[in-house]
Amino acid sequence: MIIRRTDGGLTVLTLDRPDKANSLTRAMMVDLVDNLRAVAQSARAVVLTGSGKVFSAGADLDEARAGLATDPIWEELSATLAAMPCLTIAALNGTLAGGAFGMALACDIRLAVPSAKFFYPVMKLGFLPQPSDPARLTALIGPGRAKMILMCGAKINAAEALEWGLVDRVISAKTLMDDARILAADPCAAPDGHVGRIKAMIPR
Repeated sequence: MIIRRTDGGLTVLTLDRPDKANSLTRAMMVDLVDNLRAVAQSARAVVLTGSGKVFSAGADLDEARAGLATDPIWEELSATLAAMPCLTIAALNGTLAGGAFGMALACDIRLAVPSAKFFYPVMKLGFLPQPSDPARLTALIGPGRAKMILMCGAKINAAEALEWGLVDRVISAKTLMDDARILAADPCAAPDGHVGRIKAMIPR
């Protein structure tokens, strides 16, 4: 389930499946794409977060075995996020794993709580990463570290993720959403179209 809350120019999208570590079904990803497209022209900032203590464990295991792991919906979701003309913030309330990496990598800013861990176990599972993920990951942390995550199954903690540049800030769970809203304040107060114009000037 996806919860959408809008306050002025700020939209918060929450993965709400905490009993399953916010693992993603195809229906959830379609819902995310639909929500992003619905607010693309009105939102000046979008915050993506999760319920509970895990951001997302990646693909729902049953659906992954049934073909979700190679479904083009993953690429559609990350491409939709990357193309948003507003500021996008991944407020990672906990661990980020597997295909869920694509959502965070496609965002402009990544915040994480100290307890978060990051891993993408495609090698041992026999899957390929989603098509755009390796390039986005390499752009953030370099080829060697990208290979450590994608090929060696490295599991890194929040402090190391910050040092590597995978996340931009590590923030207490108590203030994570407050800090995300503070970052979104200037975009939400900006004139129409101004956020997109500045964003287009910054290389990804």
